[in-house]
Amino acid sequence: MDISEIETGAVKALRAASGQQELEAFRVSYLSKKGVVPSLLSKLREMEPAERAAYGAKVNALRAKIEELYEARRAELLKKALDEKLKAESLDLSLDGYELKSAPGHPYHLIVDEVTEIFSDLGFKVMEGRDIETEDYNFTYLNVPADHPAREMQDTFYLRQGLLLRTQTSAEQAHALEENADKGELRIICPGKTYRRDDDDPTHSHQFGQIEGLMVGKDISLSDLKGTLELFVKRMFGEKRKIRFRSSYFPFTEPSVEVDVTCSKCGGKGCSMCKGTGYIEILGAGEVHPSVLRYGGYDPEKYSGFAFGVGIERVAMLRYGIDDIRRFYQNDIRFLKGF
Repeated sequence: MDISEIETGAVKALRAASGQQELEAFRVSYLSKKGVVPSLLSKLREMEPAERAAYGAKVNALRAKIEELYEARRAELLKKALDEKLKAESLDLSLDGYELKSAPGHPYHLIVDEVTEIFSDLGFKVMEGRDIETEDYNFTYLNVPADHPAREMQDTFYLRQGLLLRTQTSAEQAHALEENADKGELRIICPGKTYRRDDDDPTHSHQFGQIEGLMVGKDISLSDLKGTLELFVKRMFGEKRKIRFRSSYFPFTEPSVEVDVTCSKCGGKGCSMCKGTGYIEILGAGEVHPSVLRYGGYDPEKYSGFAFGVGIERVAMLRYGIDDIRRFYQNDIRFLKGF
């Protein structure tokens, strides 16, 4: 049998091989040490030197061709076997589709979004505060030294010495002043959570939301604060609502005021909801204390400002008539469906 006949036979044998066992039998028959192709080389000893080179080249070319065809057929059969195995072992892991339902709006976030929009229109930027604060930013830089009675009033959750969950978003005032001392004028609001050891009743919670507001510039007075808050109240509660200032005390503002809004139920005439006063307290505010400005790197002889802190849940309760602050955190879908 000459070389061309051997190649033709090898091609036919490979095409006929339908499995790995048949393919292995082909390899042994044609390519192993005692196979057809290596046996051809044994004839080199019988040839004249002049014929050996040409004959050897033909045998090597045959070997290369058969090895290439063998590897191609082997890969083809392996793929075929794998496809058959996957098909036999396949599982349908898909599930029937289901309708995605949109969650109702939460009153907490609805109020945050609306207040943010109102003050953004007034030129205030939103700053993200830190839930975990140091005593310095939460107290000291807000003019509340270690022996100040206000610290006892805000007895809170300490993580370790000098580190606590913030008791008020006012802590962001200190950060904002420090970060913007070289820029002068400043307008920011900071919405977020605050934490205090408090009673658990319809009007108190160990965690609650505040939106801190701060404006610093030259010749900023209480009249600027009142005008800003009047715009806020009218957009939040309606054009007919009015506000009033009452003298108060906060360590980080001087003078300090409590801000009330006319009762939504009686319109300021007096009723059980407002305890006959015609007004309901909504926030605390005041002129930024000179010590707070100094801590933040501002010269109180050149700059002044106002600050306020409004309770998010309190505004929501007044806006939507919610009777219990605990409803905000109970994750009751029946309650949330109302929004």
